[in-house]
Amino acid sequence: MTALSHPAPSEAGLLSPGQAGSPAAGATGDAAFLAALLEAEAALTRAQAALGLAPAEAAEAVTAAAVPDRFDVHALARRAAGGGNPVIPLVADLTAAVGGTYGPYVHRGATSQDIMDTATMLVAARALDLVLADLDRTEGALARLAAAHRATPMPGRTLSQHAVPTTFGLKAAGWRSLVLDARDRLRAVRAALPAQLGGAAGTLAAFGAYGADDPPALAAAYARELGLAEPPLPWHTLRTPVADLAGALALTTGALGKLAADVLTLARTEIAELAEPSGGGSSAMPHKANPVRSTLIAAAARRAPQLAASLFGCLVAEDERPAGAWHAEWEPLRDLLRLAGAAAHQAADLAEGLRVDASAMRDHLGVTHGLIVSERLSVALAPVLGRARAKELLTEAARRAYAEGLPLVDVLREQPELRDVDLASLTDPAEYTGSAATLTDRALERR
Repeated sequence: MTALSHPAPSEAGLLSPGQAGSPAAGATGDAAFLAALLEAEAALTRAQAALGLAPAEAAEAVTAAAVPDRFDVHALARRAAGGGNPVIPLVADLTAAVGGTYGPYVHRGATSQDIMDTATMLVAARALDLVLADLDRTEGALARLAAAHRATPMPGRTLSQHAVPTTFGLKAAGWRSLVLDARDRLRAVRAALPAQLGGAAGTLAAFGAYGADDPPALAAAYARELGLAEPPLPWHTLRTPVADLAGALALTTGALGKLAADVLTLARTEIAELAEPSGGGSSAMPHKANPVRSTLIAAAARRAPQLAASLFGCLVAEDERPAGAWHAEWEPLRDLLRLAGAAAHQAADLAEGLRVDASAMRDHLGVTHGLIVSERLSVALAPVLGRARAKELLTEAARRAYAEGLPLVDVLREQPELRDVDLASLTDPAEYTGSAATLTDRALERR
């Protein structure tokens, strides 16, 4: 028998090392979705029983039968193709498991999309809790880095070149600010994740036919049973909850991607201002310690926008329940939850163990022979020499500093007209970090 006769499990994560084994991957797997689908079905019967629309015994029977281990997720997946979603075969199996007396109370009045959307929100809620926990770890570690290095000077870089000095504390504070932006948006989305209950076309008509005097009250009871928000309307074609979730997840991966991009740059061999807590090995080069965490975060950040775009595309949903639009959400949404979860998990480990080489940062301030403070010199020397003469002198001094490999301060000291100017202070990059420390302190006040 060939190896092809035994396909690898779809959940192994062979091609997704950033996600494999992450908490979010487990919380969004097929088993997690099956459990959420069953929870959504059982909660519906319990909500109906709470309002006197079903016997209490029916709620007990459905809840007792809705045990994930009793159902074959692979068989359900194969049979899902027959109706276009996994709820149809699951309802059949759950009804059979409940038995003749109370089986008719399974899924009563609902449509497949009610259960699928609700289960998706349950899975998203649990995944977001994991992401938020890792974002809290990340921002805490970045706060400590920012405070410790509020006055650690380093080159500021714009368009890939040295610009003016900054501090590593301000850089870390900026990373933290993005993480807090992501956290705040995810918290808001998490709190608003709604249950879905509308029936065949979003009118709740079947529930009235089954005896509900106030069908919207059933939707509210259903949401309470699940710990989800009560939606103002059935949202079969009003996909704001999914779009908001997609946007917040894409922002989260992008925010973490900024952290990763900076670490990848500053961890380059020729820069080495930062280093990951432990490096990944190379299959060919034993000397390498690759910044693997940052690499995996960056990979997630590159994929997330396209997944979010797919979900935003599903906003264009025709009629009262569309063909294909809500079906198209399932895989990209799960992938996006996993990417954000894995990126947040990697980022927390990265931030907590990031190694900072303040000496390298200080040394690199001198790479341009002192020209990193040319802006300051232009401002300081103009009143002394006149604007035109200051510009002329600095242009020539810069040329000589580069051509002859001399420190700019030494070239300037040759100028008699600057004899009374404190050039040592003016050309010290550590004394030209502006309000970096103050801005860092201000950023750290945010909670």
